[in-house]
Amino acid sequence: MAGPLAVVGTFDTIDQLMLAAADQIGEHEAFVEVATGRRLTFGQWVAAGRSVARQLHALGVRNGDVVAVALSPSIDYAVGCVGALFAGAVVTGVNSRLGPREVAGIFDRCRPAAVIADASFDVPEGHSPLCLAPSAFDLAGAPLTPMPVLVAADPAVIIWTSGTTGVPKGAWFDHRNLEAAVRSAGEMTHAFDRRLGGLPLAHAGYMAKLWEQFAMGLTIVLTPVPWTAQMMLQVLTNERINVGAGVPTQFVKLLELPETATADFSQLRVCLSATAPAAPELVQRIRATLGAPVIVRYAMTESPSITGTDPDDPPDVQFRTVGRPQEGMSVRVVDEAGCEVRAGVVGRVQISGPCVMRGYWRDPLQTAAVLGADGWLTSGDLGRFDAAGNLSLVGRAGDMYIRGGYNVYPLEVENVLVEHPAIAAAAVIGKPANALGEIGVAFVVVEPEAQAPARDELRAWVRDRLADYKAPDEVVVLGALPLTPMAKVDKHALRSS
Repeated sequence: MAGPLAVVGTFDTIDQLMLAAADQIGEHEAFVEVATGRRLTFGQWVAAGRSVARQLHALGVRNGDVVAVALSPSIDYAVGCVGALFAGAVVTGVNSRLGPREVAGIFDRCRPAAVIADASFDVPEGHSPLCLAPSAFDLAGAPLTPMPVLVAADPAVIIWTSGTTGVPKGAWFDHRNLEAAVRSAGEMTHAFDRRLGGLPLAHAGYMAKLWEQFAMGLTIVLTPVPWTAQMMLQVLTNERINVGAGVPTQFVKLLELPETATADFSQLRVCLSATAPAAPELVQRIRATLGAPVIVRYAMTESPSITGTDPDDPPDVQFRTVGRPQEGMSVRVVDEAGCEVRAGVVGRVQISGPCVMRGYWRDPLQTAAVLGADGWLTSGDLGRFDAAGNLSLVGRAGDMYIRGGYNVYPLEVENVLVEHPAIAAAAVIGKPANALGEIGVAFVVVEPEAQAPARDELRAWVRDRLADYKAPDEVVVLGALPLTPMAKVDKHALRSS
């Protein structure tokens, strides 16, 4: 579990916690917006949120209504979320990178009573929510009084899946879900940590962790867009970051900067590797140069806390596994009949615990398809446990392909490909083929200054480490892998290319 809390007390709902945070740690910094230089304390955040709640009530928003926040990652986004919660509403974020069809699908499902957005946002056709622009926020205005009465089982946030294979689904969480994130945080969170914030704030990594930020007094430093290694270096050092996060290629570029070797990283406690595995050599370089261990977390929109590695795990465990269940969470691997399988056997990953969503918003059929009456969530991931209890993911159930009668799990092949010194990133998909049923196609990104390996070289590299039928039959070199709005590799786009 995470260490001592920054805010002391027993709270049933997040609005109670937020008021206590303003009282106990009001002068402590909650947000830094590097691009604009804006800074926001917890006291200012709560005061602004309560004032925005009053404005939302004046517009007609009431308990249980949905309020959508459709802004880019910013302090205004955070104020809008807190304002909606203080108003008694269910808050949902709309990722600024989503397209019109995805946004329309979200609005059709949740029917927001109000949207907080700037003038560039296009409300989908057929919807007429109340609109509040950040420029109209009355940040120093009077608070909403009396405050709405909430209970722990009330819906608090809706978080949307990326929607790459269909209309986004809205995983909803109540106040008890949000509180549980604190207990599962482990070494990721110490009181008053300063954390690098790079993901969209509409992502589960922020929306499901709102309670954690207030309870632990976390400062989130929002980085500018577009990302550069020089910017990351400056933010890590100038803002005294304790928890750094990035994808492996970002850490590689950071370590390539000459000035990184002499920079002061004394405040950096741990680094989080996100979206892709970090090779053991990279894990060792990060620890040697930045002075901080790497940890890996496995999470999803439907359960923002699942498993994680520990800082003292060896680099090979950090690379090949996603660690062990986080505190309060249970994980099992089952076969097609739903029976738990032994260590070493691949099956569907299932999750249970207080961080699992309550369901998909207004979608009982989709909810029943993944969430059993016993509380176990069936993920779309395939994995296996090793003898030490570490979970390894081998791919998505829909990504597996069958080559010549043998199952191939793309993630397993991708992990081997990125171990090649010339490969910075890789994605593997199955492609129909008459003779073999399906063949593997590897899309690779080459390291800067490196020469692209020939197909036969990469096939031999994989065959030396895995079964021969897992070697990709085709290799396509790209400048970058396509990403979803959630910064995951967009395999739907690769299949369509």
